[in-house]
Amino acid sequence: MTAFADSAALKDALRRHDYIADDEFAVVVHLATVLDRPLLLEGPAGVGKTELAKALAAAGGRKLVRLQCYEGLDDSRALYEWDYAKQLLHVQMLRDRIGDRLAAYPDLADASRFLAEQDFGLYSESFLAVRPLLEAVISPEPVVLLVDEVDRTEESMEALLLEILAERQITIPEVGTFTARSAPWVILTSNDTRELSAALKRRCLHYHVGYPTPEREREIVTARAPEVPAATAAEVVEFARTLREMPLRKSPSISEVIDAARAATVLSAHAGDGSIRHVRDVLLAALLKYTGDVTLARTRLDGTPDPEESVADVPPAERVTVASRPANTTTAVFRGRGGGGRDTARVGARR
Repeated sequence: MTAFADSAALKDALRRHDYIADDEFAVVVHLATVLDRPLLLEGPAGVGKTELAKALAAAGGRKLVRLQCYEGLDDSRALYEWDYAKQLLHVQMLRDRIGDRLAAYPDLADASRFLAEQDFGLYSESFLAVRPLLEAVISPEPVVLLVDEVDRTEESMEALLLEILAERQITIPEVGTFTARSAPWVILTSNDTRELSAALKRRCLHYHVGYPTPEREREIVTARAPEVPAATAAEVVEFARTLREMPLRKSPSISEVIDAARAATVLSAHAGDGSIRHVRDVLLAALLKYTGDVTLARTRLDGTPDPEESVADVPPAERVTVASRPANTTTAVFRGRGGGGRDTARVGARR
């Protein structure tokens, strides 16, 4: 396992695993590892929040333990549950021996008291079916714990996380408290679909991840897809940035830009032309995932007025994109949304 001397060393280690972080972001991630604090990353989907945890695990030589959050997630899927089949098998193995011991107690009340005084070991660590949060706590080797898309869960799950984030421990009523056997690096991600609780944020370092600059996005594309010519990468990145300025339901993510750059390389090679102009409409299939977004993009790119949209008359500062107003989910409808502006980065450590 690797410890990073400073943020520059961490940035270089991430780059070796094809994760391109800017200086400010590298400083925050390094502080999270040194201060042993959870790191909460908020921002639009597809800007590299989850990929950071994967790259950090690889760079640090640690196992990645991932809890993928969703609406309805409960403690039996996040923490632990009892292996009832294993417990039943254990009871069946003890049945005959228990019968022999009970023969000495002909009175039913005495036999009942005898059974109540026995510890058959049914509620012990060996009968636990371990889930991601408990796995990270009891692992003898340090891990990277990724709690992905925590904003998709209910607030009750946030409360469940507080003991782990603050105390590095989990309490199981039948057994007791498990304290972390190693020091996990904890990364939480949120797509800003709802406001997270102040209690959760207070226990974390916080950073808002926006879309990268064109220069850094070109670096990312060429690092992840080295077969893409630099000129093609630059064209696709600029095309994606043009689309992100439109009021789309879902703006192109970095991974979708990489896919589009690969597609443009293949199509341009077949056409014998290095430009992406003639494959623009095809690339929209890689960059946009909703029919309405494709229609809007084609209309705007062709310069045709869209009768259903009046966004052209709205000042750019007031236009709303999915990065600043994510698509509604059940939780977003009833609870509102959280997060900040798309292009701002906020760093804070709260206790």
